[in-house]
Amino acid sequence: MTLKTTNSLGRRAVLGATLGAFAATVAGCTTTDKIDAGANASDQTDATLAMINKLRRDRGLEPLSRHPAAATAAVDQARRMASAGKMEHNIGLGANFAKRMKGHAVPLPAAENIAVGQADAARAFQAWVDSPKHLANMLGPGYRGLGVAEARNTSSGNRPYWAMVLSS
Repeated sequence: MTLKTTNSLGRRAVLGATLGAFAATVAGCTTTDKIDAGANASDQTDATLAMINKLRRDRGLEPLSRHPAAATAAVDQARRMASAGKMEHNIGLGANFAKRMKGHAVPLPAAENIAVGQADAARAFQAWVDSPKHLANMLGPGYRGLGVAEARNTSSGNRPYWAMVLSS
């Protein structure tokens, strides 16, 4: 469809109508940028720290310690996934890993492991150990900090969503 206008007032009216329609469309979209308050999250760092440090010690690596910013970032990611009902690193507009880590003041380099469905921290940890890429993250020699969280949301069937953030 081609619109012809004869003056700048007509062009502004068409532009205004187009922008108004766009704004209405965007306003009607749903994203998970805002974390659903119904997503119950718990910090599972302490439950995971001994397991990961044993794994690292057995491989001759330095232990990790609880890092508050990494724990906050893990809680945020677990909540995002539980609210969306899907396991993904990038959920919502502008929610990429680097921006999230920067927003939570997580020291870089950093890594993130995610999982869904494991009933407890030990099972989530084992799932990550059994995955070569996740295991490589946990054994990363540049990491010193750790945060782990689990979240559930009734809208996603109360399935447990897990996030681990490793920080330098």
